[in-house]
Amino acid sequence: MATTALASDILKRYRVTSGGGFKLDRFDPADCCGLDIEKDEAKALLADGVKRLAKLQDRLYAEHQWAVLVVLQGLDAAGKDGVIKHVVSGVNPQGCEVHPFKAPSQLELDHDFLWRAALVLPRRGHIGIFNRSYYEEVLVVRVHKEILEKQGLPPKLITKDIWAERYEDINAFERHLARNGTALIKVFLHVSKKEQQKRLLERIDDPAKQYKFNAGDIVERKLWDAYQQAYEEMVRGTATEYAPWYIAPADNKWFTRLVVSSAIVEKLEEINPQLPTLDEAQMRALQSLRASLAGD
Repeated sequence: MATTALASDILKRYRVTSGGGFKLDRFDPADCCGLDIEKDEAKALLADGVKRLAKLQDRLYAEHQWAVLVVLQGLDAAGKDGVIKHVVSGVNPQGCEVHPFKAPSQLELDHDFLWRAALVLPRRGHIGIFNRSYYEEVLVVRVHKEILEKQGLPPKLITKDIWAERYEDINAFERHLARNGTALIKVFLHVSKKEQQKRLLERIDDPAKQYKFNAGDIVERKLWDAYQQAYEEMVRGTATEYAPWYIAPADNKWFTRLVVSSAIVEKLEEINPQLPTLDEAQMRALQSLRASLAGD
């Protein structure tokens, strides 16, 4: 299908499988690959992605061998909630779970930083979506070093190498998942500072969106440059063949959703889950039951 080939070409543009030399400023948050949502081609891509995702998820659930984990990272107002709403709308909720990651509880702080993520990993046959994730430990914690000091780590372990060590731990964790049947799709929703400002102002001005506004978002916005550097270092340290990053332009919400849904569809097609088949004995038993039911 033409739409399939186009979606594949789009994903290649944003996929990062090796962090060496990665520069965030090489990616334009407003990029749409020349597509326009008002054009039939873009609408066809969106519709085709939703349809294919639904069919592939049914097969994933029925086969019950692989799990898929979608990790969404992005600054405030980057569109994570909207992406989740769009993606979940195309799948059977029975086989999909969403987990938001807020500030860790005391119980979570009493364990290693990957512990709380391990507790909510998707089961075989399921798609799990992390709204933020264990990557907060190399993002917000890196920008706010005072958080690190309150995490209860032995002081001698908090060295200048801690971020590189955490990248190493994350890579090992993700390699373990990949080797055990959990396919990873990691997406950084790359929004521009101007677009973020626009969306935050909308949250203040629009009564229907005011519940979303958090004064803390304004504080975090003042640390924009520090976060950009943290995200760049994160991708450099954790982009791998088995767990690549997708740098999804986030200034146009419809295009962000297209990139994310296309990435999930592509991964599911790579897995190629199959509906279970019955052996001869099971088929004979099934036909016997059918005859009994038909004659009832």
